Amino acid sequence: MRSKKALAGLLAPPLLWLVVAYLGALLAIFATALFTTDPFTNEVVRTLTTENIKALFDPTYLRIIGRTILIAVAVTVLCILIAVPFAFFMARVAPARIRGLLVAAVLVPLWASYLVKAYAWRTMLQPGGVLESALGATPGFGLAAVVLTLTYLWLPYMILPVYAGFERLPVSHLEASADLGAKGLATFRRVVLPSLLPSIAAGTIFTFSLSLGDYIAVQIVGGKLQVLGTAVLQNITLDLPFAAALGSASVVIMVAYLLAVRRTGALDNL
Repeated sequence: MRSKKALAGLLAPPLLWLVVAYLGALLAIFATALFTTDPFTNEVVRTLTTENIKALFDPTYLRIIGRTILIAVAVTVLCILIAVPFAFFMARVAPARIRGLLVAAVLVPLWASYLVKAYAWRTMLQPGGVLESALGATPGFGLAAVVLTLTYLWLPYMILPVYAGFERLPVSHLEASADLGAKGLATFRRVVLPSLLPSIAAGTIFTFSLSLGDYIAVQIVGGKLQVLGTAVLQNITLDLPFAAALGSASVVIMVAYLLAVRRTGALDNL
Protein backbone atom coordinates (compact mmCIF):
# COMPACT_ATOMS: atom_id res chain seq x y z
CA MET A 1 0.00 0.00 0.00
CA ARG A 2 2.80 2.38 0.93
CA SER A 3 4.68 1.59 -2.28
CA LYS A 4 1.56 2.42 -4.32
CA LYS A 5 1.14 5.71 -2.49
CA ALA A 6 4.81 6.51 -2.97
CA LEU A 7 4.59 5.71 -6.69
CA ALA A 8 1.47 7.87 -7.02
CA GLY A 9 3.30 10.70 -5.27
CA LEU A 10 6.23 10.42 -7.68
CA LEU A 11 4.02 10.34 -10.77
CA ALA A 12 1.64 13.10 -9.70
CA PRO A 13 3.89 16.11 -10.60
CA PRO A 14 4.78 14.97 -14.16
CA LEU A 15 1.19 13.89 -14.83
CA LEU A 16 -0.09 17.22 -13.54
CA TRP A 17 2.40 19.06 -15.74
CA LEU A 18 1.33 16.98 -18.75
CA VAL A 19 -2.34 17.75 -18.16
CA VAL A 20 -1.69 21.45 -17.62
CA ALA A 21 0.52 21.72 -20.71
CA TYR A 22 -1.91 19.79 -22.91
CA LEU A 23 -5.04 21.55 -21.75
CA GLY A 24 -3.20 24.86 -21.71
CA ALA A 25 -2.24 24.43 -25.37
CA LEU A 26 -5.84 23.63 -26.30
CA LEU A 27 -7.13 26.63 -24.36
CA ALA A 28 -4.56 28.83 -26.10
CA ILE A 29 -5.80 27.62 -29.50
CA PHE A 30 -9.44 28.23 -28.57
CA ALA A 31 -8.61 31.69 -27.18
CA THR A 32 -6.57 32.69 -30.24
CA ALA A 33 -9.49 31.68 -32.48
CA LEU A 34 -11.48 34.50 -30.82
CA PHE A 35 -8.89 37.17 -31.61
CA THR A 36 -8.39 39.11 -34.83
CA THR A 37 -5.47 40.20 -37.02
CA ASP A 38 -4.27 43.68 -37.91
CA PRO A 39 -4.73 43.91 -41.72
CA PHE A 40 -1.55 46.00 -42.15
CA THR A 41 0.94 44.27 -39.85
CA ASN A 42 -0.63 40.77 -39.57
CA GLU A 43 -0.11 41.05 -35.83
CA VAL A 44 -2.62 39.36 -33.54
CA VAL A 45 -4.99 41.84 -31.93
CA ARG A 46 -6.43 40.53 -28.67
CA THR A 47 -9.92 41.82 -29.28
CA LEU A 48 -12.64 39.24 -28.80
CA THR A 49 -14.65 38.47 -31.92
CA THR A 50 -16.55 35.55 -33.42
CA GLU A 51 -15.72 36.44 -37.02
CA ASN A 52 -13.24 33.58 -37.36
CA ILE A 53 -15.83 31.08 -36.17
CA LYS A 54 -18.41 32.48 -38.58
CA ALA A 55 -15.89 32.24 -41.44
CA LEU A 56 -15.72 28.47 -40.93
CA PHE A 57 -19.31 28.27 -42.22
CA ASP A 58 -18.33 29.81 -45.53
CA PRO A 59 -19.08 27.24 -48.30
CA THR A 60 -15.38 27.05 -49.22
CA TYR A 61 -14.32 26.01 -45.74
CA LEU A 62 -17.33 23.78 -45.21
CA ARG A 63 -16.22 21.87 -48.31
CA ILE A 64 -12.69 21.61 -46.91
CA ILE A 65 -14.02 20.33 -43.57
CA GLY A 66 -16.35 17.87 -45.31
CA ARG A 67 -13.52 16.65 -47.57
CA THR A 68 -11.25 16.13 -44.57
CA ILE A 69 -13.90 14.09 -42.74
CA LEU A 70 -14.59 12.10 -45.92
CA ILE A 71 -10.89 11.19 -46.24
CA ALA A 72 -10.68 10.19 -42.56
CA VAL A 73 -13.80 8.02 -42.86
CA ALA A 74 -12.65 6.41 -46.13
CA VAL A 75 -9.23 5.59 -44.69
CA THR A 76 -10.82 4.15 -41.56
CA VAL A 77 -13.26 1.95 -43.52
CA LEU A 78 -10.49 0.64 -45.79
CA CYS A 79 -8.29 -0.11 -42.78
CA ILE A 80 -11.13 -2.10 -41.18
CA LEU A 81 -11.79 -4.09 -44.35
CA ILE A 82 -8.11 -5.01 -44.65
CA ALA A 83 -7.29 -5.43 -40.95
CA VAL A 84 -10.12 -7.80 -39.95
CA PRO A 85 -9.25 -10.70 -42.31
CA PHE A 86 -5.53 -10.07 -41.86
CA ALA A 87 -5.79 -10.10 -38.07
CA PHE A 88 -8.01 -13.21 -38.24
CA PHE A 89 -5.33 -15.02 -40.24
CA MET A 90 -2.66 -13.94 -37.75
CA ALA A 91 -4.63 -14.98 -34.67
CA ARG A 92 -6.60 -18.03 -35.81
CA VAL A 93 -5.09 -19.50 -38.98
CA ALA A 94 -1.33 -18.97 -38.83
CA PRO A 95 0.65 -21.48 -36.71
CA ALA A 96 1.42 -20.20 -33.22
CA ARG A 97 5.18 -20.36 -33.88
CA ILE A 98 5.04 -17.67 -36.60
CA ARG A 99 2.50 -15.32 -35.05
CA GLY A 100 5.24 -13.30 -33.42
CA LEU A 101 6.92 -12.90 -36.81
CA LEU A 102 3.66 -11.70 -38.34
CA VAL A 103 3.21 -9.13 -35.59
CA ALA A 104 6.78 -7.98 -36.17
CA ALA A 105 6.07 -7.72 -39.91
CA VAL A 106 3.11 -5.45 -39.13
CA LEU A 107 5.28 -3.29 -36.88
CA VAL A 108 8.28 -3.00 -39.22
CA PRO A 109 6.69 -0.32 -41.50
CA LEU A 110 6.21 1.89 -38.45
CA TRP A 111 9.99 2.03 -38.05
CA ALA A 112 10.48 3.47 -41.53
CA SER A 113 10.44 7.21 -42.09
CA TYR A 114 7.03 8.74 -42.70
CA LEU A 115 8.44 10.86 -45.54
CA VAL A 116 10.13 7.88 -47.19
CA LYS A 117 6.84 5.97 -47.26
CA ALA A 118 4.87 8.97 -48.52
CA TYR A 119 7.35 9.69 -51.31
CA ALA A 120 7.41 5.98 -52.20
CA TRP A 121 3.67 6.19 -52.81
CA ARG A 122 4.19 9.36 -54.83
CA THR A 123 6.60 7.44 -57.05
CA MET A 124 4.12 4.60 -57.48
CA LEU A 125 1.14 6.86 -58.16
CA GLN A 126 2.73 9.28 -60.59
CA PRO A 127 2.12 8.92 -64.35
CA GLY A 128 4.48 6.28 -65.69
CA GLY A 129 5.01 4.94 -62.17
CA VAL A 130 4.73 1.44 -60.79
CA LEU A 131 0.92 1.31 -60.73
CA GLU A 132 0.55 2.46 -64.31
CA SER A 133 3.25 0.07 -65.48
CA ALA A 134 1.73 -2.89 -63.62
CA LEU A 135 -2.00 -2.20 -63.92
CA GLY A 136 -2.16 0.03 -66.96
CA ALA A 137 -3.68 2.92 -64.97
CA THR A 138 -3.01 5.13 -61.99
CA PRO A 139 -5.31 7.42 -59.98
CA GLY A 140 -2.62 10.10 -60.15
CA PHE A 141 -2.42 12.76 -57.46
CA GLY A 142 -5.59 13.78 -55.66
CA LEU A 143 -8.25 12.42 -53.32
CA ALA A 144 -7.78 8.73 -54.21
CA ALA A 145 -4.00 9.01 -53.85
CA VAL A 146 -4.35 10.57 -50.39
CA VAL A 147 -6.76 7.83 -49.24
CA LEU A 148 -4.47 5.05 -50.52
CA THR A 149 -1.37 6.58 -48.97
CA LEU A 150 -2.96 7.24 -45.58
CA THR A 151 -4.50 3.75 -45.54
CA TYR A 152 -1.03 2.26 -45.97
CA LEU A 153 0.49 4.57 -43.35
CA TRP A 154 -2.10 3.95 -40.61
CA LEU A 155 -3.08 0.31 -41.31
CA PRO A 156 -0.82 -1.13 -38.54
CA TYR A 157 -2.70 0.96 -35.97
CA MET A 158 -5.86 -0.92 -36.95
CA ILE A 159 -4.37 -4.39 -37.32
CA LEU A 160 -2.82 -4.53 -33.85
CA PRO A 161 -5.95 -3.83 -31.73
CA VAL A 162 -8.07 -6.11 -33.95
CA TYR A 163 -5.46 -8.85 -33.61
CA ALA A 164 -5.55 -8.40 -29.83
CA GLY A 165 -9.36 -8.66 -30.00
CA PHE A 166 -9.14 -11.97 -31.87
CA GLU A 167 -6.61 -13.22 -29.32
CA ARG A 168 -9.03 -12.46 -26.48
CA LEU A 169 -11.98 -14.13 -28.22
CA PRO A 170 -12.54 -17.51 -26.49
CA VAL A 171 -12.45 -20.50 -28.85
CA SER A 172 -15.34 -21.96 -26.86
CA HIS A 173 -17.62 -19.22 -28.24
CA LEU A 174 -16.83 -20.27 -31.80
CA GLU A 175 -17.27 -23.94 -30.94
CA ALA A 176 -20.61 -23.27 -29.26
CA SER A 177 -21.80 -21.36 -32.31
CA ALA A 178 -20.80 -24.26 -34.57
CA ASP A 179 -22.49 -26.79 -32.27
CA LEU A 180 -25.70 -24.77 -32.52
CA GLY A 181 -25.58 -25.07 -36.31
CA ALA A 182 -24.42 -21.59 -37.23
CA LYS A 183 -22.49 -21.26 -40.48
CA GLY A 184 -19.28 -19.28 -40.81
CA LEU A 185 -20.90 -16.02 -41.87
CA ALA A 186 -23.56 -16.24 -39.16
CA THR A 187 -20.88 -16.94 -36.54
CA PHE A 188 -18.88 -13.94 -37.68
CA ARG A 189 -21.92 -11.67 -37.65
CA ARG A 190 -23.44 -12.80 -34.33
CA VAL A 191 -20.42 -13.91 -32.28
CA VAL A 192 -17.15 -12.56 -33.66
CA LEU A 193 -18.19 -9.07 -34.76
CA PRO A 194 -19.89 -8.05 -31.46
CA SER A 195 -16.80 -9.23 -29.57
CA LEU A 196 -14.47 -7.38 -31.92
CA LEU A 197 -16.42 -4.13 -31.99
CA PRO A 198 -14.53 -2.47 -29.09
CA SER A 199 -11.18 -3.44 -30.66
CA ILE A 200 -12.23 -2.17 -34.08
CA ALA A 201 -13.50 1.07 -32.55
CA ALA A 202 -10.17 1.46 -30.72
CA GLY A 203 -8.33 1.13 -34.01
CA THR A 204 -10.60 3.68 -35.67
CA ILE A 205 -9.61 6.27 -33.08
CA PHE A 206 -6.05 6.10 -34.40
CA THR A 207 -6.86 5.92 -38.11
CA PHE A 208 -9.54 8.61 -37.96
CA SER A 209 -7.57 11.08 -35.84
CA LEU A 210 -4.30 10.62 -37.72
CA SER A 211 -6.04 11.03 -41.09
CA LEU A 212 -8.01 14.02 -39.84
CA GLY A 213 -4.89 15.93 -38.86
CA ASP A 214 -2.53 14.87 -41.64
CA TYR A 215 -1.30 17.46 -44.11
CA ILE A 216 2.17 16.25 -45.13
CA ALA A 217 0.97 13.27 -47.17
CA VAL A 218 -1.70 15.51 -48.69
CA GLN A 219 1.00 17.90 -49.88
CA ILE A 220 3.06 15.02 -51.30
CA VAL A 221 0.38 13.02 -53.15
CA GLY A 222 -2.71 15.23 -53.01
CA GLY A 223 -1.86 17.64 -55.80
CA LYS A 224 -3.97 20.76 -55.25
CA LEU A 225 -6.27 19.03 -52.76
CA GLN A 226 -7.17 21.14 -49.73
CA VAL A 227 -7.86 19.69 -46.27
CA LEU A 228 -8.00 21.20 -42.80
CA GLY A 229 -4.30 20.62 -42.19
CA THR A 230 -3.18 22.39 -45.35
CA ALA A 231 -5.64 25.24 -44.70
CA VAL A 232 -4.14 25.74 -41.23
CA LEU A 233 -0.64 25.72 -42.72
CA GLN A 234 -1.55 28.33 -45.32
CA ASN A 235 -3.12 30.70 -42.78
CA ILE A 236 -0.77 30.28 -39.84
CA THR A 237 1.64 33.07 -40.86
CA LEU A 238 -0.86 35.48 -42.39
CA ASP A 239 -3.87 35.04 -40.12
CA LEU A 240 -3.01 33.14 -36.94
CA PRO A 241 -6.47 33.55 -35.29
CA PHE A 242 -8.23 32.04 -38.33
CA ALA A 243 -5.66 29.22 -38.42
CA ALA A 244 -6.50 28.62 -34.75
CA ALA A 245 -10.20 28.53 -35.63
CA LEU A 246 -9.50 25.88 -38.28
CA GLY A 247 -7.46 23.92 -35.74
CA SER A 248 -10.29 24.22 -33.23
CA ALA A 249 -12.63 22.69 -35.80
CA SER A 250 -10.37 19.62 -35.93
CA VAL A 251 -10.43 19.36 -32.14
CA VAL A 252 -14.23 19.64 -32.02
CA ILE A 253 -14.63 16.95 -34.70
CA MET A 254 -12.28 14.61 -32.85
CA VAL A 255 -13.98 15.18 -29.48
CA ALA A 256 -17.35 14.44 -31.08
CA TYR A 257 -15.91 11.25 -32.57
CA LEU A 258 -14.47 10.14 -29.22
CA LEU A 259 -17.82 10.70 -27.53
CA ALA A 260 -19.50 8.65 -30.26
CA VAL A 261 -17.19 5.63 -29.88
CA ARG A 262 -16.91 5.86 -26.09
CA ARG A 263 -20.02 3.74 -25.62
CA THR A 264 -18.45 0.83 -27.51
CA GLY A 265 -15.81 0.36 -24.82
CA ALA A 266 -13.12 1.34 -27.33
CA LEU A 267 -11.26 3.52 -24.82
CA ASP A 268 -10.74 0.44 -22.63
CA ASN A 269 -8.93 -1.28 -25.52
CA LEU A 270 -6.32 1.43 -26.14
